[in-house]
Amino acid sequence: MRIIINNSSMVPIYEQVVSQIKALIIQGELKEGDILPSVRNMAAELRISSLTVKKAYDFLEEEGLVTTVHGKGTFVNAADRQLAAEARRKAVEDELSLVLGKAFSAGLNKEEVSQIFEILLEDQYDQS
Repeated sequence: MRIIINNSSMVPIYEQVVSQIKALIIQGELKEGDILPSVRNMAAELRISSLTVKKAYDFLEEEGLVTTVHGKGTFVNAADRQLAAEARRKAVEDELSLVLGKAFSAGLNKEEVSQIFEILLEDQYDQS
């Protein structure tokens, strides 16, 4: 499992860990029953605090993505296809929201943004 921490990011480190592990689960790279590295090992590998890794694992457990068995480790739960699809949709919505904010900040109006979107959508659709 490869997790990359960006220390210059404004996103807290535990959130970076959570989002990357969540992405690995949603993409199917981490499957039901797979064991995550121990808190201590993950912390050493990423050169971050064990408390940060613990916080990330706790957050993933609250979301139902993993289960921790004391003395055994943290395991990936069965991936709920509907949950995974919703997570992918939410990620796309978040990205589009950022882009729309940039477009409107740049002075584009709704019609101009819509035209750009339609052009890009056609280009992407034709490449598929």
